[in-house]
Amino acid sequence: MTSFLYVCTECKQKFARDTVRYLCPDCGKKYIPGAPLRGVLEVEFDYSEIAKCFTKANPDWELFSAVEKKYYPEYPVGGTHFSKASRLADKLNFKNLWIKFDGLNPSGSLKDRASFLIAAEAKRLGEKKIVAASTGNAASALAAVAAAAGFEAIIFVPESAPIAKLVSIVQYGAKIIPVHGTYDEAFRLSLEYTEKQGGLNRNTAYHPLTIEGKKTVGLEIFAQNNFTVPDAILVPVGDGVIISGVYKAFYDLMSAKITNRMPKLICVQAEKSNAIHNFLQTGKYQNAQDPATVADSISVSAPSNAYMAKRAVEETDGFSILVSDQEILNGQTMLASYAGIFAEPAAAATAAALAKISKQQLLASDQQIVLLVTGHGLKDINAAMKNITIPKAK
Repeated sequence: MTSFLYVCTECKQKFARDTVRYLCPDCGKKYIPGAPLRGVLEVEFDYSEIAKCFTKANPDWELFSAVEKKYYPEYPVGGTHFSKASRLADKLNFKNLWIKFDGLNPSGSLKDRASFLIAAEAKRLGEKKIVAASTGNAASALAAVAAAAGFEAIIFVPESAPIAKLVSIVQYGAKIIPVHGTYDEAFRLSLEYTEKQGGLNRNTAYHPLTIEGKKTVGLEIFAQNNFTVPDAILVPVGDGVIISGVYKAFYDLMSAKITNRMPKLICVQAEKSNAIHNFLQTGKYQNAQDPATVADSISVSAPSNAYMAKRAVEETDGFSILVSDQEILNGQTMLASYAGIFAEPAAAATAAALAKISKQQLLASDQQIVLLVTGHGLKDINAAMKNITIPKAK
């Protein structure tokens, strides 16, 4: 890794590595529970040093890591499939469609990437306990890597979380604290727990290394795409951290002069969980009033990283799009039957969005488009069964 500083995304103050842990000491004071985080920190590397050391012939991706490799858990995260989807492309009238399937990570979702890096940071700091709030995927990811690395995992989960995700969390040996209420309430309670009981808090965006962990999916897309930037990447968006991570990957690559352009980032949200979409459309932030959706992984009233997510879309000349629950379920079926990929509803939202984009001609048919499919369909069988009929024996 190269040296880095933390930079506040609001006031632009810079901080040495171990002088801060979560939010900017000044801007973070503006944070109000039930609203997006303020003073989220971003990692700024020594990009000139990376430019000197990085070669495409023998790429050293550790140059872009904010934690030294010696602290990494013995756990196989990343390196997921990146493949062309010609049959799905034909159906949707595109010529160059690719899928990055992060449901093939060990716990079944992209969230493994953030949990992996947080576990590495916990080891570096000598912490024994990691705390998080989650609708299920981040919890499963944390529980899994904690089991592999020997940490205690304390997880606050809304009682509405899918049973398959809860089962996996318990199997991994984590302590679940069910919450009467939404993800936003679980988020608040987890912060209170960390303040009183200690441990390292893994909450998305609250800990800046969650963004750095999720960034690795963008670096992989670039590498697997023969060191070429795709024209557009569709990202399912709930709290806004994954799309911020994808943005950070290409921002780092540009800053190190490894590429000279960014992909358009397309923010895909469920119709009711629409806070970031509305923020982009109006320029004024408001919580989603009723974020209930079949896509539980992107069901958020107050997205923690709304401000960075908005920047990610705007600075890449991207846009946002909403999909209904029925469109999401149709997208799930379409992704499975035309690309052979069974995705959970939130992950399938990108396929649903591309179907709408095709009809509205929002992207050119010859552009290279990537669907970021973030989670495996086996995480929520009940949702998938709403859109299919299983034959009965006669």
